[in-house]
Amino acid sequence: QVQLVESGGGLVQAGGSLRLSCAASGRTDSTYRWGWFRQAPGKDREFVASIRWSGGNRYYADSAKGRFTISRDNAKNTVYLQMNSLKPEDTAVYYCAAARLVIRGTRPDEYDYWGQGTQVTVSS
Repeated sequence: QVQLVESGGGLVQAGGSLRLSCAASGRTDSTYRWGWFRQAPGKDREFVASIRWSGGNRYYADSAKGRFTISRDNAKNTVYLQMNSLKPEDTAVYYCAAARLVIRGTRPDEYDYWGQGTQVTVSS
């Protein structure tokens, strides 16, 4: 069993930056992939970025490429999402997720474990 706790959300002006953190408790290993998803009001949960436990094989949604960076610190069992050049359309609840034995991890249904989410609001 893996528990995930996100932090780092908040209110920021357009063009600003935030770094989200996701701390995991429980056993994780090289078979895991971490993912970040987001969900705006009235919309489906959508993929943002994913990374292998080893740190390789990063994937990004087109909306995140060039602005967001996913990384992890295995010693701290924590995954991060650095978000720069934020836009109002990035406003959403951001969720961290963990999955075993997936290749890209771009679909929510691939993930076994989810955090409670952290709100990101970008004002114009």
